[in-house]
This record gives sequence, C-alpha cells and structure tokens, in this order.
Amino acid sequence: MAAASSARALPLLFALLLLTGAARGKTVKRDVKALHEIKSSLGWRVVYSWVGDDPCGHGDLPPWSGVTCSQQGDYRVVTELEVYAVSIVGPFPTAVTNLLDLRRLDLHNNKLTGPIPPQIGRLKHLRILNLRWNKLQDVLPPEIGELKKLTHLYLSFNNFKGEIPVELANLPELRYLYLHENRFTGRIPPELGTLKNLRHLDVGNNHLTGTLRDLIGNGIGFPSLRNLYLNNNELTGVLPDQIANLTNLEILHLSNNKMIGSISPKLVHIPRLIYLYLDNNNFIGRIPEGLYKHPFLKELYIEGNHFRPGTRSKGTHKVLELPDADILDVTPAHRIGTDNTGTASAQ
Repeated sequence: MAAASSARALPLLFALLLLTGAARGKTVKRDVKALHEIKSSLGWRVVYSWVGDDPCGHGDLPPWSGVTCSQQGDYRVVTELEVYAVSIVGPFPTAVTNLLDLRRLDLHNNKLTGPIPPQIGRLKHLRILNLRWNKLQDVLPPEIGELKKLTHLYLSFNNFKGEIPVELANLPELRYLYLHENRFTGRIPPELGTLKNLRHLDVGNNHLTGTLRDLIGNGIGFPSLRNLYLNNNELTGVLPDQIANLTNLEILHLSNNKMIGSISPKLVHIPRLIYLYLDNNNFIGRIPEGLYKHPFLKELYIEGNHFRPGTRSKGTHKVLELPDADILDVTPAHRIGTDNTGTASAQ
C-alpha cells in the first residue's frame, strides 16, 4: 500500500517541479545577451563566479553574483546589477544600457575609465546610480537628465570635467546628489533649486565659480535641502540673507572658498542648523551672537578669515568626511549627514 502511495506521489511531484520551473520562467534574451557581453568585458574576479548560461539562474544554478532578477509576466528581467570593489578595469560597459528594466546600478570602487555613454538615458526605470570611486572622465552626458525615476546619483571621486549639466534639474525624484572630488568648472546650475525632493547636494572639491546668491536666488528653491556642501571651490561673493529661507538646512559647508563680507544675522533663523563651516574664506566683522545661543548648532568653524579679534569658534570641529556606511547599503566612504531627529548620521 505504501508503494502504491509513493507511485501516485511521483507524478504529482514531477508536475509540481514543472509548474515551479514554469513559474520562474526564462530570462528575456535581451538581458541574457547584455550580461554575457558585460561578462566578456570584465576581469576574472567577476567572471569566475558567473557560472551558467542564464544570469538569473537555472535549475540548480543560482543567479550570478550581484545580479538580481524579477518576474515580469512569463519572463524574468534583470532589475539590479551590483559589481563593486572588484578592480574592474576598462571603459564603462555600454552593454549595461541594454538592461532596460534596471532599477539599481552599482559599479563603485573599481577602475572604470572613459566617459559615461549617452546611452545611459535608456535606463528609464533606474533609481540608484552609483559610480563613485572610479576613474571615469570627460563631461557628464546630458542624457542623465532622462532618468526620471532616479533618486540617488553618486558620481564622486572620479575625473569628470566641464560644467554640471543643467539637465540634472529634470530629475523630479532626485534626493541625493554627490558630485564631489571631480574637476567640474563653471557655475552650479541654480535650476537644481527646483528639485523638490533634493535633500543632499555635495559639489565640494571641484573648481566651481560663481556666488551663493547665484545658486539660491531669492531662497524659494531647494525646499527639502538639508545638507549643502560647497567647500573647496572658487566661490566668491557674500553669504546672502536669503540663505535663511532654506529652513530645512542642517549642514552648510563653505570652507576653502573666496567668499567675502560679514556673516548675515539671518543665519540665526535657520531653525535646525547643526554644522556651519565658514573657515578659510575672506569673511570680516563678527559672528552674530545668536549663533552661539542657537539650540541646535554644534559646530561653528571660522578659522582662516578676517574676523575681529576675540571672535570664537564653537564645538570640537569634527571632520565631515568619514568612512561611514551609506543609507542604502551602498558601502564606501561617505559624508556625515543628519537624520530626521537632527542628530548626526551616515548618509
């Protein structure tokens, strides 16, 4: 009787396995071809772990390392590609731009060279683009402005040059923009102020010119901005009163520029300002007394200016560049940000 039961169970088990395989479906040929092209262009550290013909896995073979797939109808598509810190050498793999359902692309901390190809604009579903800590160069393609769903853009620690493309202002969902440690020149596009969701803007350590007034205008832009890093550039002009209209600002980093004039007393009215770095400019006069009594301000760094004798700093001068984890588990060195409570946190 037990043997008969086992015999009846075998066809059921076989049917279940068939259904499970069918439910998983095949990976679309477009993505399979693209991943194999990428595989042929990458170094051995990646290739040795990419086993099998199907990047999304087949049978007993798991998906390729760093490849995440999702089911769409009868097929599977590649939605995430994370190949970082494996010393990939060579140009940006253009075949990546054929992964049209990609939501996350993370190639940070490699040795990629050359430009970002204009075909990057094909990735209409992309939300996170992380290419920092490479050796990428040339100007940023304006086609990045076609990535309408992008929320996080990490391009820091490369060799990009030219002006920051105004097309970045066409990214309505953008929250975090990291462009520091490159070779950008010209002015920071004031159109970035129209980005209603932008929380963090870091363009430090470039060769940018212009004034803070050029960037913020009358102060009605940047409604969600919390962290503004403009340090180590060639900015001139005064610290305008309109800065106080950025009422969500928590970090203002202006160190090592060529700014002049006195410090606006309107800074006192930024309700949750925590870090204010003014060092190594050409500011004069005194620091408004209200800043020393500000309930949230922890750090006020003023060295290397022409303030009146007796003008003092505030806080212990913490370095704002620390090797912290990213807010989205996108590892490497990041800058201090602040969380919703106003306390320092890794972002």
